[in-house]
Amino acid sequence: MTTTPCPSSRPSSRPFSRPFGRTLCAMVTPFTRSGALDLDGAGRLAGRLVAEGCDGLVLSGTTGESPTTSDAEKAELITAVREAVGGRVPIVAGVGTSDTPHTVELALAAEKAGADGVLVVTPYYSRPPQDALEAHFRQVADASGLPVMLYDIPGRTGTRIAPETLIRLADHPRIVAVKDCSYDFLGTQKVLARTGLAYYAGCDEHILALYAVGAAGCVSTVANVVPRQVADILDAFDAGDTARATRLQLRATPLIEAMMGTDLPGTVTAKTLLAGLGLPAGPVRAPLGPAGRETADGLRAVYEEYVSDVSGS
Repeated sequence: MTTTPCPSSRPSSRPFSRPFGRTLCAMVTPFTRSGALDLDGAGRLAGRLVAEGCDGLVLSGTTGESPTTSDAEKAELITAVREAVGGRVPIVAGVGTSDTPHTVELALAAEKAGADGVLVVTPYYSRPPQDALEAHFRQVADASGLPVMLYDIPGRTGTRIAPETLIRLADHPRIVAVKDCSYDFLGTQKVLARTGLAYYAGCDEHILALYAVGAAGCVSTVANVVPRQVADILDAFDAGDTARATRLQLRATPLIEAMMGTDLPGTVTAKTLLAGLGLPAGPVRAPLGPAGRETADGLRAVYEEYVSDVSGS
């Protein structure tokens, strides 16, 4: 598959490629009350996200609980979401594991199921050195025809993809993007300055900051709940209204903090809010557990204040 920019539904003068869209949602994986995969719910949630401003979807990432879904469930999820959204937006499938052959198998399965790209996280726990890490990513990229988004999240994996490694990997024709959760803004700018890799902010608090220095967009967990408002931040910047973009990013800060800045993973907080809004979510899978009532009430209060604030502006 050749990588081509996915045009945003909103005009932009940005000259570089957006291989997977601009406003991507790191979608939760809905489950039934009994804990089974909810394919109907996944389709309905995906449809809502696209209708409300997301022009790309990332499945089976961190927020999608990839460590606790089976290989078969991952493929079924891709198929169900593809049927729900058709060809309107790219689907990027998380396939990264700590095992290179297994990651290759998942990449091939994602391609067969209808994904447009794969998200490949740094192998975790084993903490490979940079040369082994580079070889891992190249082997996965060589295995299928799908373009690759590397996932740099050392806080979870224990290993950073060094900027120098990213610069070398940029020469691979199918390694086209990075989901950046490195919290190394200088390192990110070095790679942006020296490669054509499309960077996507993987931390919601960095959406505008990274976009302002040349990122292609974001992969947002908060967008599960407020997709339109996340897209509005980038819309304002693309329209040249940087003051409004700044206001919108800052107004989102309390919700971002409530969802992403506590001991609870974003998966838990996103599913808690979605359930409270009557949207497909379901429980999280062990070892994660549900948010307590006090936490759920606090999340809902922050959400309602934020939505009221932005709707009145």
